[in-house]
Amino acid sequence: MIVYPDLIFLTNLLIDGAILAVTARIRHIRPRFWRLGASAMLGASYVVMMLVPSLSFMFTLVAKCLFSAAMIWIAFGFGGLQTFLRNAGTFYVVSFAAAGGMFGLHYLLQSPGDVMNGILVTRSGGLAYRIHIGALFVAFTLVPLLWLFRTVFVSAKRKRDMTHYLAEVRIRIDEHESVCTGLIDTGNQLYDPLTRTPVMVVEATQWGEVLPEAWMRRIRQSEVDQLVAAIGTDDSFVWQDRLRLIPYRGVNRGTQFMLALKPDKVVIVHNETEIVNVKVLVGLDGGKLCADGSYQAIIHPNLVQMEA
Repeated sequence: MIVYPDLIFLTNLLIDGAILAVTARIRHIRPRFWRLGASAMLGASYVVMMLVPSLSFMFTLVAKCLFSAAMIWIAFGFGGLQTFLRNAGTFYVVSFAAAGGMFGLHYLLQSPGDVMNGILVTRSGGLAYRIHIGALFVAFTLVPLLWLFRTVFVSAKRKRDMTHYLAEVRIRIDEHESVCTGLIDTGNQLYDPLTRTPVMVVEATQWGEVLPEAWMRRIRQSEVDQLVAAIGTDDSFVWQDRLRLIPYRGVNRGTQFMLALKPDKVVIVHNETEIVNVKVLVGLDGGKLCADGSYQAIIHPNLVQMEA
């Protein structure tokens, strides 16, 4: 058997560097490049030591833990016991996810003949399976797997963090009540310019049972000013006296208008606290406020601070 220590060192250097980089990205750490390089070199050197029979004592569980701890310390520093343990935990999770992903993908791509050729019979009559994963396979699959893991991990963390800002919203107008999930947006500073009443934004589809189809079409096409101009001439909408026209500055920095309703009350349930608001307007948005449907309303921050 011919062994190429330089190739083994280079392959593991790239693998360790990629895992450390993903760990830093997940933990929101910006380590210096030389620290990542030095840590990856230590990990790659440890693998090369496997080729030296006299160093077999270094491949115990304790030695492996010490080497990985040294890699994390070199790459990210100590920063306190809690921070160090969090960095170590993320490093191990990323490592196991990458290794498991490569093994699973390698096994998926194998033919039945490859699987049978990898089965070995031991002297005691037991069965073993031989795994041979080439360097090229590792090189072409490691980065996509790490990217996929980071994307899923960050997306799940962002969604988990966002749940702290979600609240149940119950909007009451006459005998009709609309219940949905709202996002508390501290950047939402939309007010009625005349009365300084805070405006929360809700998807117009939440009122599909009440709003006429022609009105829904106008809202989607951002032609709400024409609806307000027709008030008094069109009796197809029973809540015409509750309509308001709210000016706001759109993404293109131009002034646009949003159709809003004056509800009887809006009840917001957040952190097991129920807040009742009477001085509030409900703006109607013609699109979807969240692509995945996590929330259907954007709550003005003042509405979770005052109780009417």
